[in-house]
Amino acid sequence: MLKKACLVLMILILSVPAFAAKDKNSIQVKGSDTMVNLAQAWAEKYMENNPSDFVAVTGGGSGTGLSSLISGTCDIAMSSRNIKEKEIGLAKKRGIEPNEIKVALDGLAVVVNPSNSVGELTLDQLAGIFSGRISNWKEVGGRDEAIVILSREVNSGTHVYFKEHVLRKNDPNGKEEFAPSALMLSSSQAIADETAGNPSAIGYYGMGYISPKQKPIAIAKDEKSEYVEPAIENVISGKYPISRPLFLYTNNIPEGLVKKFIDYTLSKEGQEIVLATDFVPVK
Repeated sequence: MLKKACLVLMILILSVPAFAAKDKNSIQVKGSDTMVNLAQAWAEKYMENNPSDFVAVTGGGSGTGLSSLISGTCDIAMSSRNIKEKEIGLAKKRGIEPNEIKVALDGLAVVVNPSNSVGELTLDQLAGIFSGRISNWKEVGGRDEAIVILSREVNSGTHVYFKEHVLRKNDPNGKEEFAPSALMLSSSQAIADETAGNPSAIGYYGMGYISPKQKPIAIAKDEKSEYVEPAIENVISGKYPISRPLFLYTNNIPEGLVKKFIDYTLSKEGQEIVLATDFVPVK
């Protein structure tokens, strides 16, 4: 009898996610760790305004979010990169039509420990550091010690963007990769924490994660160009050389609660939250 009762209880527990996923007043948002704090802020305010609705937000990386959208296990995917052709192809095979909505802009901050004397780098120097060509801080004006490279892991849109736009310098035929010694970390917060505690470290993340525990590096396109700090006004003006759009993806044109939530992200209040979380509004 006890075994039978336990079996029934297990079935009920395992059934909860399936029923929850079908709840017309509940949606799942998943993906980019860069966007997760922003999306959580949106969700919290949205649910204050709409107490009968529920919005669940989880990270995991852009690739994870898009995979979840393709598999039908989330309603909205957050991504800090454009969806890839192979992902579109896979989605269409499964009857999913990815629909892209640009909801914010972001500057990627390159950060070091506050004790590091280096405060400026060119894009070429960054490419040299993260590919491993430059391995000691003294090569870029710092102290004589080995550079510890921190990167997001490969399923992260931030990782992909940095590789394509910094290491490969927007060359579609580029083959440059992160140095084998690079530590691949699971989240932007992990990079922030490691940089705060490691005087030799250098990493990158969305500028919404900048805190006094890390020092942002001013970046120049080349040695003859102005060094520009990662700041909202510099992303808006286009002066900051490492910036990108942030997207939400849905299956087809959004409807119902999905549309209601996305409309909120693009509303005046939603775009004010973008600004309050150190991203750049698109409206």
